[in-house]
Amino acid sequence: MRRRIVVNAANGEKRVAITEDRRLVEVLYEYERSGNHRTVGNIFLGVVKAVVPGLQAAFLDIGLDKAAFLHASDIGKAGSVRGAGSVEGVAGNDRDPSGGSPPPNGAHGGPAPSGQTSSGRARIEDILEKGQTLLVQITKEAIGSKGVRATTELSIPGRFLVYIPGSSHIGVSRKIVGREARAGLRQMVRDVVGNGGGGVIVRTAGAEMTREACERELSALQESWEKVCRLRGKSRAPSLVHRDAKLSTGMIRDLFNDRVDMLTVDCTELYRETQSYLRQVAPELVDRVALYRKAAPIFDDFGIEEEIDRAFDRRVRLPAGGHIVIEPTEALVSIDVNSGSYTGSDPAKTVLKTNMQATAEIARQLRLRDLGGIIVIDFIDMEDEKSRQKVVQQMKTLLARDRARTSVYGISELGLLQLSRQRISPSLQQQLMPACPYCNGLGGMLAPETVVRRLERALERVFVAGTERGITILAHPVVALYLLEEERSFLDGKRKRGGIAIELRDNPLLGLDEFRLLAHPDESDVTNRYASGS
Repeated sequence: MRRRIVVNAANGEKRVAITEDRRLVEVLYEYERSGNHRTVGNIFLGVVKAVVPGLQAAFLDIGLDKAAFLHASDIGKAGSVRGAGSVEGVAGNDRDPSGGSPPPNGAHGGPAPSGQTSSGRARIEDILEKGQTLLVQITKEAIGSKGVRATTELSIPGRFLVYIPGSSHIGVSRKIVGREARAGLRQMVRDVVGNGGGGVIVRTAGAEMTREACERELSALQESWEKVCRLRGKSRAPSLVHRDAKLSTGMIRDLFNDRVDMLTVDCTELYRETQSYLRQVAPELVDRVALYRKAAPIFDDFGIEEEIDRAFDRRVRLPAGGHIVIEPTEALVSIDVNSGSYTGSDPAKTVLKTNMQATAEIARQLRLRDLGGIIVIDFIDMEDEKSRQKVVQQMKTLLARDRARTSVYGISELGLLQLSRQRISPSLQQQLMPACPYCNGLGGMLAPETVVRRLERALERVFVAGTERGITILAHPVVALYLLEEERSFLDGKRKRGGIAIELRDNPLLGLDEFRLLAHPDESDVTNRYASGS
């Protein structure tokens, strides 16, 4: 499989596209505009604004528009002392990406000790209190009405290592295979770190890391942590004390490795920065970096812009003639698979072929659109159990390429495949397409006739009240035109019925299903008085 990373760094935004076999599978955005910076990985000194025992969570002011959400499960061991005014060394993380984690106290079926939840964690009201300050790191961007999610288990990532201050854990990425290789890396890192030097996880890119590279990167990461500690000591909450790498540099650090065939950028400055960085950490990759020099926009030349535009379509065609329909909702993402125009001689083979093609496209679309949470897929019914297992296994295999954590739960009795995908940031649609100001994201609006009926009921309430000398109706031009062409007698009928002056004016600033009522003679807005319950 040929992988390519294409970076477009122009026009006030940076875009990173990842392609596999010339098909777009991921696209990442970063805007220069204020308020649109990525926050995942940033470390803040925050202030506890509220502790909610019922949720086992706290809300913190970290200087963003919305409060950060901190769940009890995201509080490290060192955060167990209450009233200290801060949580020091908050990265007591015992989770090993190489597999497994020790069960918490009380997790073996017996009753939890006093002051703990049923999972064995200390209750959040015994750990935090209002007004307390602590360092937190963002693990999930704000999505919709929810603020960012935070943790006190801090970590600072490098290209080969992730440094975990306050921990003694040494781990190795699960993607590094081979018992001897894993043991050798773990021992090398343990020797370099020494006692009390902090915890370290070896990333996938560190599989071939030398001791010299390990020492150099660990020293840089520890220095970054020392800067955080110094800044924390002289900062006043809420404040930012550490900013993670920007999109382009973070992408090079995290994604550009020997499994990527080419990195192409259209920015000379970024090209030089990338080459300089790679000469220090991965000189064997320098030759895979290319500067794009053509006049045409880089995403146009690689066919990426067109694929991004198609990523907003509900319907996605499959090679053999079938299609899938993707419907994101508040609770979950539903995906329907249809055979469409594809009909084969053998119905069972037709169904299996369509479902297998749908599986490949769904796995790609989840990454491309960055859809997270619960995903429910309604495949075409398969009577053969072997066919069902084949579809499930292919889904697991394809999702193994996904950088986000995924879990596939198999096909239910209703024939629905259920899976979950880690949600770290808003989906592509949420990032680029705010809710429609007319329908408020519902995807539909009231018909002009329905709006007129609501207007009619509001006018009836005006007549019953008997306190208005006249009413001016403001409506969207489409509704006003409907009244004048389709219901010409409406206004005259209402004037006679109410015995008051009634005027109609169009207002293009109103929504298609909105109207306003202005009372004469001062044209005060009385819509809420009469339109309630329409």
